[in-house]
This record gives sequence, C-alpha cells and structure tokens, in this order.
Amino acid sequence: MDGLVRAWVDGWVLSRGAAPPVVEPWGRTIDMGMAQHVTRHVLSATGDQVEETTVRKVADAVTGTGVWLKVFAEPSRVTPWLGEGWWVDPEPGCLMSTRLGTHGSPAATPLPVPDGYRLRTWSSGGVTRVMIAAPDGSFAARGQIAPTGTTAVVDQMETSPDHRRRGLGTLVMHTLTRSALARGAEIGVLGGTPDGRALYESLGWRVEAPLTSARSTGRS
Repeated sequence: MDGLVRAWVDGWVLSRGAAPPVVEPWGRTIDMGMAQHVTRHVLSATGDQVEETTVRKVADAVTGTGVWLKVFAEPSRVTPWLGEGWWVDPEPGCLMSTRLGTHGSPAATPLPVPDGYRLRTWSSGGVTRVMIAAPDGSFAARGQIAPTGTTAVVDQMETSPDHRRRGLGTLVMHTLTRSALARGAEIGVLGGTPDGRALYESLGWRVEAPLTSARSTGRS
C-alpha cells in the first residue's frame, strides 16, 4: 500500500474514532457505524496506477447505502467505472503532504491570536484539537491532528464564512503543526478540498494525488 495513503488511513481512523482498518488486496476497509457513513473503502493505488478493473470490482460489491469509496484519481476517470447507485462529490479533493516545520519554522513561536478571538487547544485519545471562538463567542475556526508515529494527519479543518481571510486557518494549522512536532511527527498528510487547497499550498503543502469521493445511494 502506498506509504502516504496508509499514513492517511491510519491518522484518519485515529482522528475519527473509527474501527481498525481491515486489510484488503486492493487497500483498506474502515467501519464508521454511522447512518450516512457506515463504511469506507480506500483504494491504495494512486494516479496512473489506479486500475478500472479494481474500482469496478470494489464498487460492484457494494449494494447498500452509506458506503463510501475513496479513489486517488480524477473523477472524470473514476465516475464512468462506478455504474448506477453512486453519488460522486462534484468538488474533487486531493491527497497532500508536507515536511512539518520547514515552512516558516512553525515550531519556533506561536502565532498571535487576532484581537477579540479566543484560541483553545486540547488533546484526547491521541488527537489534538484546536478551536477559535469569535469575539461574540460564536464558532470561527477549527481543526484537529492525529499523529501516528512519524506522520500526522490533519483533519476537520473548517473556517466560518463570516471569519475567513483573517488568518484563522493559518493560525489553526500553525498550532496543530507545533503540537505534532512536539510529539515526534515529521511528515504531515491530509485529504484536501478545493477550498482548503490554496491555504495548504501557501503553507508549503504539495498535492500528491487527486482524490475522488463517492457514496453509495443503493441500487434500484
């Protein structure tokens, strides 16, 4: 299994409190146990190594709703292979990575919190979470990171539309990075969205592979 994909799976499982991954010939199966996210299948191949026969085999074996499929290839390639009963996220994601601490020396000093905002950091179950509250106490931004050895997965990054372009996303990432470095992580991995990609690239992250997310809607 591709090293970055395996690191992403392991960190995501820790971050979300999912069941331990089940090893498959083509990747990993992860049980979540939620109505709209029962299980996810993550294929290990990336880019040109993704094979149509493998995608079709995994997709065809799914008949129930709430099962997700993660494929590290462009949606334009993957969608025709899925057949009926699949919804494909119209906003393709990407697998990204970085060497932690190499962009702006984030381990050196904490970034200042904008006036009026409140930053809270806490760790539980191996996962460090960061929350930023707005001056009126409402939600402004958040994120979490799950170190697993020398790699750490950034997850659940979100900034309220009312508080964007104020450096809050950078502050969250900076704080999470410092936490992961303190726990011995060296490489950061994440599954990015189109909205988040610009922020991550500005902080030194690079795209490793496209990511197609599909959810089973059941067969008629």
